[in-house]
Amino acid sequence: MTEHIAFVGLGAIGLPMAVRLHEAGSDVTGVDPFSATNERAAAAGVRAVPSLADTAAADIVIVMVATPDQLGELVGTALRTTTVAGQTWVIMSTVGPAAAIEQGELLRRAGAHVVDAPVTGGVARARTGELTIFLSGAPTDTDRVAAVLAPLGSVKTVGATLGDGQAIKVVNQHLCAVHIVAAAEALALAGSLGLDPAQVLPLVESGAAASWMLSDRGPRMLGDTDVEVTSQINIFVKDSGLVAEAARGAGAETPVLDAARVRYLAAAEAGLGIRDDSRVIETYTHAPALTR
Repeated sequence: MTEHIAFVGLGAIGLPMAVRLHEAGSDVTGVDPFSATNERAAAAGVRAVPSLADTAAADIVIVMVATPDQLGELVGTALRTTTVAGQTWVIMSTVGPAAAIEQGELLRRAGAHVVDAPVTGGVARARTGELTIFLSGAPTDTDRVAAVLAPLGSVKTVGATLGDGQAIKVVNQHLCAVHIVAAAEALALAGSLGLDPAQVLPLVESGAAASWMLSDRGPRMLGDTDVEVTSQINIFVKDSGLVAEAARGAGAETPVLDAARVRYLAAAEAGLGIRDDSRVIETYTHAPALTR
């Protein structure tokens, strides 16, 4: 039976995900408050509406909003204006364990099933259906949702407790945040040593110093500030903050993450917040050295 999916959040990564589900045969209605975004969705073959209240009753609500506050606002509005009983909500946004658990419990009390399933892989892998999805929740719910999400990539069921997927995404984002800044710092260092970073990059990315972020972000770091935006600096301001918050709650030390976070904050303060996250390199090349 075809699932009716309300897909909330048609941004850079959400839209290609919604398109893939549509092309796989699911009945998808996109939800986004911005008319220009909804026009892009329609051009891609996905009908879209401005609010969840404008959709027909959905079997599954997939959430790809940007922040914990946006998740809270969405859930609050849904509980006031629609009926969520019997629906399955899939929290795919990176919002941290605390927000997923808090909002998930509100939905469950209203009769909804809730799983969390944050993704990693970025826009490029969203387009090709090669995301990695960290799925957690009650086994009966995760079993049903896994089949629905399969067109998006590799679904990894990581726990039976709501928030387990978000916790793994916190670890993932720790590494992503650090690896991007490490790549930026290394390429800036190459320039400071009188080398051509464009010649250094292919030499180091094929050896022991390789990382996915170096190969993916490195070429964009060598471009200008207007390179294509696939993930904003502001996303890593938010995500590194979620990592730091989760670490503090767990009593964990994250000095390397904290140093990387300084760079994202500095980039945002320099007016680069809506630029591609590769532009964190400009905190090395266009500004004095920072101190914590």
